[in-house]
Amino acid sequence: MSRVGKQPVPIPQGVEVTVSSPDVHVKGPKGELDLRYRDDHVDVRIAEGEVVVERKGDIKEAMALHGLTRSLVANAVQGVTEGFSKVLEVHGVGYRAEAQGSKLTLHIGYSHPVLYEAPQGIALDVSDGTGGVQARIVVQGIDKQQVGQVAAEIRQTRKPDPYKGKGIRYVDEVIHWKAGKTAAVA
Repeated sequence: MSRVGKQPVPIPQGVEVTVSSPDVHVKGPKGELDLRYRDDHVDVRIAEGEVVVERKGDIKEAMALHGLTRSLVANAVQGVTEGFSKVLEVHGVGYRAEAQGSKLTLHIGYSHPVLYEAPQGIALDVSDGTGGVQARIVVQGIDKQQVGQVAAEIRQTRKPDPYKGKGIRYVDEVIHWKAGKTAAVA
């Protein structure tokens, strides 16, 4: 039995969840999300102010989809109530970031600035960093998957260097430093 899948998802005040197999529509104060699930293996229903996910059989695929479907519904409910965010840090001398609406301009050591256009539903915010951090980039949105994808694409433009630590990294990311060359002792 899936430990995640058997837990019901509580529906908070101000959130409206409608289930019409194989779709779940979640509407809340921050926006609306739609998700599709595999109705041949799991069943989603609303009971007593909670979303309940039950699997239809004991085959391996149904067991895997049980917990996954429950997590996707829980993320949709959390997204429309609180939202999700990822924070990136820009490290490096002369490196900086500027946000204008949904456009992000990165000056990260290339001969040209790197421009990034955020997709619909994603908000970008840039603030000055402290303690060796040139800037902090905050990616916010209601779709957890989309927020993570945008943050990964921004990080990919200049991944952290393992020798000097320059580049764009997540705020809690640990860099595995490498030792540089050592001079031969005569």
